[in-house]
Amino acid sequence: QVQLVESGGGLVQTGDSLRLSCAASGRTFSNYAMGWFRQAPGKEREFVASITWSGGSTYYADSVKGRFTISRDNAKITVYLQMNSLKPEDTAIYYCAASSSAIRVRSTPAYWGQGTQVTVSS
Repeated sequence: QVQLVESGGGLVQTGDSLRLSCAASGRTFSNYAMGWFRQAPGKEREFVASITWSGGSTYYADSVKGRFTISRDNAKITVYLQMNSLKPEDTAIYYCAASSSAIRVRSTPAYWGQGTQVTVSS
């Protein structure tokens, strides 16, 4: 089992930045690919970004490419999502996820956090 706890959400204005953190515990964190998803009100949960176990490869949804950056610190057992130039359409609950597969982490991760709310006002 892998336990994931997100933090860092909040209310910001358009154009602001925010950094989300996801602290992991349980099995060896460095063995897992990590990802971020989000779910806006009335919409399905969607993939945002992912990173391989080594941090050597990252992948982003087109909607956030160039604005969001995913990173990880295996020593701190934490993955981050730096969000810049935020827009109202980025408003959602953001979820951290983990998978032993760098491919499956983008679609069907095995582990989920509880989520953190991000609200971007116009």
